[in-house]
Amino acid sequence: MHDFDSSIHASRRQRFLDQLGAAAAVIPAAPLATHHADCEWPFRQDSDFFYLTGFDEPDAVALLLPHRPEGERFVLFVQPKDPAAEVWTGFRWGTEGAVERYGADIALPLDQLSARLPEFLDGAEAIAFRVGRHPAVEPLVLSAWGRQLDSYARCGAAALGLVAPTPILHRLRLRKEPHELDRMRLACRISAEAHELARGMTRPGMNESEVQAAIEAHFRAAGARGPAYGSIVAGGDNACVLHYTANTAGLQDGDLLLIDAGCSIADYYNGDITRTFPINGRFSAEQRDLYSLVLAAQEAAIAVVGPGGTAEQVHATALRVLVEGLVDLGLLVGEPDGIIEQGDYRHLYMHRTGHWLGLDVHDVGAYRLGEQPASLEPGMVLTVEPGLYISDRLAVPEGQPQIDDRWKGIGIRIEDDVAVTNGGHEVLTAAAQKSLAAMERS
Repeated sequence: MHDFDSSIHASRRQRFLDQLGAAAAVIPAAPLATHHADCEWPFRQDSDFFYLTGFDEPDAVALLLPHRPEGERFVLFVQPKDPAAEVWTGFRWGTEGAVERYGADIALPLDQLSARLPEFLDGAEAIAFRVGRHPAVEPLVLSAWGRQLDSYARCGAAALGLVAPTPILHRLRLRKEPHELDRMRLACRISAEAHELARGMTRPGMNESEVQAAIEAHFRAAGARGPAYGSIVAGGDNACVLHYTANTAGLQDGDLLLIDAGCSIADYYNGDITRTFPINGRFSAEQRDLYSLVLAAQEAAIAVVGPGGTAEQVHATALRVLVEGLVDLGLLVGEPDGIIEQGDYRHLYMHRTGHWLGLDVHDVGAYRLGEQPASLEPGMVLTVEPGLYISDRLAVPEGQPQIDDRWKGIGIRIEDDVAVTNGGHEVLTAAAQKSLAAMERS
């Protein structure tokens, strides 16, 4: 359990309210999700709702009401205290806790949402609600809005538009606060420790599942909720499947092991690290050449992260290093500019070089603003993760060489989490080693 500070969420709500204008925002929590039969997945709060409230229970609804007077602008509808229910599903804060701990101006039982929502929305010039995501709440919002529109001819007042709150919220979430960066440093530290542990224990003859179990056990032992996403523990040719999560194969002498794994901590901030190393502790010549190339591409891409740069530049930098290196190795032929323009490298490198990271692993925020790529600013956090995947799953483009068998089955990705700072960048995951020497055992 992390130390809860309600002032952090209050500050976020105020910034959000300041940008809402006279729109009333309806932000639902996540519901419980069924795994099978009547068994449910462990609860995971909606990230937008958590960002604004810190409230970590299902089936709640937050109203942010800038058109209302002070003392009525943050309303929470929550499940009430119910000892009989709590015996089965655990502690609830109830309406009193929503006020005292979470700073709600008004807290009401969830079963009053349908009756009370229209009055809280009354007087707003618009309603900010994300349609298509919250099937239990959406009909209530639309009904309340429809009633306003029906009465417009008589009273001349109604919310005349339904707008999305996400552009405002996601701009706020994209730039991390100092507190958020501290929490991400913790998630990255725990994730890095797990990668170091995994590399130290891996030997030929083990199973991918044994390595996964050790990684995820460390996450929990270190105080994290668990894995931030389905851990990828991919030996040999399995590493050429980008989202491989079966993790059931034996680890073969002479193969590489690609591990893409990170933890999620108590307040949902995430780490996301990929490392690739030889299972027997020594690279083959081909593995060494390709690993050195991916590492050089990643280091060059990280070097360009800083204020005023763009995620597009990060990708372009890594891509050029990879393509030039693949030409040198004979896996591609031609001029690098032409290969990049034609996309003739995509059978070997088929994904972008990174994504935003935060409360979500693939975090929110625009990569482009119209025709222009979004500029990097202090507080943004992105992954930098070039890779190479040498297999015959994808057709070799016309004019490019067929792949010799000695290269096939080599999949390599190296991924770090990088925060943009005033002076450049900070690699949050630097504790996970990646040098060529560190990846080998003597």
